[in-house]
Amino acid sequence: MLKKGLFTFFIYGITFCAFAQEKFTLSGTITDALTGETMIGVTILIPDLNTGTTTNEYGFYSITLPKADYRVVISFIGFESIEETITLAQNIRKNYSLKESSQLLNELVIENNLNKIDIKKPEMSVNRLSAAAIKKMPVLLGEVDVVKSLLFLPGVTNAGEGQSGFNVRGGAVDQNLVLLDEATLYNTSHVFGLFSVFNADAIKDLKLYKGGIPAQYGGRVSSVLDIYQKEGNSTKFSMNGGIGLISSRLLLEGPIVKNKSSFLVAGRGSYAHLFLKLTDNPNSAYFYDLNTKLNYKFNDNNSLYLSGYFGRDVFTLNKLFSNTYGNSTLNIRWNHIFSNKLFANTSFIFSDYYYGLTLDFVGFDWVSSIKNYNFKYDLNHYVSDKTQLNYGALITKYDLNPGIIDPITKDAPVNYRELEKKHAFELGIYTDIKQKVTEKFSASLGLRFSYFNRVGKSTINYYANNEAVVFNEAFQIYEKGTVTATKYFNRNKSIATYNNFEPRASVSYELTKNSAIKANYNRMAQYMQLISNTASPTPLDVWTPSDNYIKPQLADQYAIGYFRNIKDGDYTLEIESFYKKVKNRIDYIDGADLIANDAIEQVILNGKMRSYGLELLFKKNIGKLRGWVAYTLSRSEQKTPARTAVETGINNGNWYLSAYDKTHNLAITSTYEFSNKWQFAANFTLQSGQPVTFPNGKYVFQGVTVPNYGLRNQNRLPAYHRLDLSATLIPQNQQNKKYTHEWVFGIYNVYSRNNAASIRFRENAETGVNEAVRLSIFGIVPSVSFNFKF
Repeated sequence: MLKKGLFTFFIYGITFCAFAQEKFTLSGTITDALTGETMIGVTILIPDLNTGTTTNEYGFYSITLPKADYRVVISFIGFESIEETITLAQNIRKNYSLKESSQLLNELVIENNLNKIDIKKPEMSVNRLSAAAIKKMPVLLGEVDVVKSLLFLPGVTNAGEGQSGFNVRGGAVDQNLVLLDEATLYNTSHVFGLFSVFNADAIKDLKLYKGGIPAQYGGRVSSVLDIYQKEGNSTKFSMNGGIGLISSRLLLEGPIVKNKSSFLVAGRGSYAHLFLKLTDNPNSAYFYDLNTKLNYKFNDNNSLYLSGYFGRDVFTLNKLFSNTYGNSTLNIRWNHIFSNKLFANTSFIFSDYYYGLTLDFVGFDWVSSIKNYNFKYDLNHYVSDKTQLNYGALITKYDLNPGIIDPITKDAPVNYRELEKKHAFELGIYTDIKQKVTEKFSASLGLRFSYFNRVGKSTINYYANNEAVVFNEAFQIYEKGTVTATKYFNRNKSIATYNNFEPRASVSYELTKNSAIKANYNRMAQYMQLISNTASPTPLDVWTPSDNYIKPQLADQYAIGYFRNIKDGDYTLEIESFYKKVKNRIDYIDGADLIANDAIEQVILNGKMRSYGLELLFKKNIGKLRGWVAYTLSRSEQKTPARTAVETGINNGNWYLSAYDKTHNLAITSTYEFSNKWQFAANFTLQSGQPVTFPNGKYVFQGVTVPNYGLRNQNRLPAYHRLDLSATLIPQNQQNKKYTHEWVFGIYNVYSRNNAASIRFRENAETGVNEAVRLSIFGIVPSVSFNFKF
C-alpha cells in the first residue's frame, strides 16, 4: 500500500513538473503604424520575469516563456509604448504597430533601447545613430553627411578635412566593411571626400561595430558599418526633400498594393558646376545618386525585397582630363518565417565599383573596376527567452579589373594595355549563440570559418628564393625581385588558398541595477587588400586579392568596459579600453610605383600594426539641451621588420606612427530645443594632427637642392579643431497638415580656423630661405537649406 502511494505521488509529481515547465512562444513583426516599415531594435520587455528581446534586422521578434499571464511592454525611442497583458497558453503570433510620439523628441541618441544602456546585453563597442540625429548635426554646405557624423563617436576619425572614408580605432579605411542593404561599398565618398554616398532621407537604420563584431560579419579587420535603407510607405503616398546651396534631394514612397507592397525612390544631385558654366569656366565637378527599393508581402511568413543603389561622380578640368567613378549595388532578399522560433533571410547581392579616367592632353582612357557576386543565407533561431542561435553562410565571387589603358588618338604616347584581371572566391560559415547564463551574467559566443581561393585566369610570377622584393645591401634599399619563371592558371584553377577560424566572444556582468562590466574579443581575417600609399583613399586606388605573396590580414582585438545608467538613464556613461593587433599589414618600399603595376607584389612587404586606447562617452538624454561628449586617447602604430640579419626593414624595423594615429580626439555634440519654432545645434572637435614626415635637412647634388628625410611619421601637422553651428526654423501651425517645411541655417568652422590639410616646404625665390607653406581647404562656410515634406 505504501509502495503504491509513493508510486502515485511520483507520477503526479512528474506530471506537475512537466505541466509547470510547459512553454509557449510569442512572436511576430513590429512596424511603424504611419508607414508600415518594419522596425529594427524595438524592445519587447516582460517586466514580471525581468527578461525580454529585441526585433532583428527585419523587424521579427520571438520569445519563449512558461505558460502564464504576462505584462508585455513594446517600446522604441520616439514612439508611443504599447503595454498589454498576454495569456500565453499556446503559441501566439502577434504583430504590433507603433505610433510616433506626439511630443517632438530630439532623437540625439546612439542606443537601441530608448535612452538607457542595456546593462544585461553582452554588447559593447557598438554605436547606433538614427537618421533624425544625423539630420540635426551642423554640416558642410547644408548637405547631411552620414560618414562625417560618425566622426563624433569615440574611436572614429578620418585623415583630415575633405578626406574620404573613416578610421576606426587606429585602423585603415580599407579595413572597414561598409554595407548598404547587405551590399559591399568600396568607396563611401562623393567629390573626393567632401560628402558621403549615403542619402540620409533613405536610411532606416545605421549600426557601427568597432569591436565585439558578431560572427555573421567577416572580410575586414577593423570595423563594420551596417546600413539598411527604408522599405517604402505601404499605407499612403508621401514625398520629402530638400534644396541646398550646391545640391538637392527628393524622395518618393508609397504603396503599390496597400499594406502589402510598396516602393521607394530617392535621388540626389549637385549643381554647383552649372554656376561655373555661367562664367564660361570649363571646369566641372558634380555628383548624383539614386536609391530604390521595392517589397512585396506574400503572406505573414514570406516577404520579398528588391533594393538598389547607383551613384556617380564626374570631374572635368579645362578639357585636359575627365574623371567618372562610383558604386552600383543590387540586392534581392527573401524573408521566410519557418516557425514562431525560426526566421530565415536569403539574399542574392551584386556590388560594383567603377573608375574611369580620360586624359585628353595625353590621349588615352583608363578604366578599372571591382565586382562582387554574393549569396547569403542567415537563420535566427529563438530557442528560449535565455538562448538565441544565429547561423548561416556567405559565398562571394570577386572579379577585379586592375586597369585597361586605351589610346583615344593615333599619336597617343601609349599603346593599348590591359592589366591582368584577377578572380577569387570567399566562403564564410558561422554560428553564434547568445545566452543569459544567470540573472547577472550574459554571454555571446561565436565562431566563423572563412575560406579564400585566389583562382585563374591569371599568370603568376615566380622569383629567385621566392622573394618578390629583395634587399640591396650596397645601397641599403629594397628593390624589385627578379622573375625566374611564370605560370598560367586556367579559369577557376586554384592559385593560392587560405582558411581561418575566427572566434568571437562577448560577456556582460551586471554589478548593480544600473551598472555593468563588459568585455569582448574577436578575430577577423581580411583577404582583399587596398593598394594605396595615401592616408586617405582616392578613386584611383585599386584592390587586390591575397595570393602567394600578399598574405591575408589577421586581427585580434580585446576590449573591456564599464557602463552606467545615471538617474535611470537620464545620463549614461560608457568607458572602454581596447587593444588590437594585426598581422600581414601591407607596407610599401620607398619609391613604390602603384599605378598600372601588373606585378604589385614587387613593391609590397608584409608587416604588422597595433593600436590601443581608452574611449569615453558621456550622454545627456533628457531636457531641452541634449547631446554627448566623446573623448579618445589612443595610439596606432605600424612595423615592418627586417626579414634577415642584413636587411633594415622599413623605418629600420622599428614601430612608427601610422597615418591614422590621432593621440587625442575630443568631440562634443549638442542640440537645444529653444521652442517649437527654433532648434539649435553645435558640434566641436579637437584632435591631434596627422603624423607626417618632414625633411630634416638638405644637400646639393649637381646644382640641385635635394631634401633629406628622417624616419617615418616622426612629425605631425598642427592640431585640428573646429566649431560648427546650425539653427532650424520650423514655422508654426504645421501639426496635422499634409505639407510641412523647415529652414536650416548653418555655419561650418565658425571661427575660420585654417586647419592644415598638408604642409609643403619650398625655397623662397626672393630670399632663398626655406619656408613651410600650409594648405587649408575650408575657412568659414555659411549655408542655408530648405526641407519639405508632403
